[in-house]
Amino acid sequence: MKKPELLVTPRDVEAIATLAKAGADAFVIGEQRYGLRLAGDFTREEIKEATSFAHANDKKVYVAMNALFHNEKIEELADYVRFLEEVKVDAIMFGDPAVLMTVREMAPSMKLHWSTETTGTNWFTANYWGRKGAKRTVLAREINMDAIVEIKENAEVEVEVQIHGMTNMFQSKRTLIGNYMQFQGKNLEVERTGQDRNLFLLDAERDAKYPIFEDENGTHIMSPNDMCIIDELEDMIDAEVNSFKIEGILKSTEYMEKVVALYREAIDLCVENRESYEINKEKYIEQIEDIQPENRKLDTGFFFKETVY
Repeated sequence: MKKPELLVTPRDVEAIATLAKAGADAFVIGEQRYGLRLAGDFTREEIKEATSFAHANDKKVYVAMNALFHNEKIEELADYVRFLEEVKVDAIMFGDPAVLMTVREMAPSMKLHWSTETTGTNWFTANYWGRKGAKRTVLAREINMDAIVEIKENAEVEVEVQIHGMTNMFQSKRTLIGNYMQFQGKNLEVERTGQDRNLFLLDAERDAKYPIFEDENGTHIMSPNDMCIIDELEDMIDAEVNSFKIEGILKSTEYMEKVVALYREAIDLCVENRESYEINKEKYIEQIEDIQPENRKLDTGFFFKETVY
């Protein structure tokens, strides 16, 4: 039985070494200008440094170019793709066909991972993009376990599934909060690039806080809870899902280190000693609950129900 790749999103170059030691196999990084909702904003020099370290330690680096591109950025794509090929990143994540076309022209041997976060909901679409050149599809967070297994059974490409962390609920290309503050005449600046953002929408009735932040790609509202299925890995491992992603956005490296180590242990045990994994399931959940940030409850996302919001 194959072990799935354990994929994580680090907040900086230093975190990569920490998370690699904890058991991560691969990393999603990138520059905010080209990638959506990154855990950290990596310059070109940092991407080069991260890729060099990863390859020296038998790890992989995928660079996110999954933003929605308007005309003014199109001419930049070729230079960025050429740079990524030069530093030998392992794949580019894309959603916009403009990236696909640019990669075909500038770096035809570069691997592509199709990632829109919302429309990867069936195997036919996955195979469509596979026949266009993608080697992997990143499935939507809003589909259940049965659909994931069915997609994997019929997919002609690798399949990636998020198994832990917050998910995106809403995005607008507009800087809604900054515009609102300006309309109100308030001298308040919205933090757009920091990683320790602390702005929330509050649902007092449900006692839920929805993290909200702005970056170069607009305004993003995130889920009030963190997805966690460390105790429900069997079906996807048996189906040989290729990659399990732990989302690190708005999380500290210390938190991510502990979570990655727990998932590394759980995945290895589920593959190598299923009986022991079954016995230890509750222990894994309890250990993650012990380190959860305040107001960040755990749930199972859409894996076993139609909606969680």
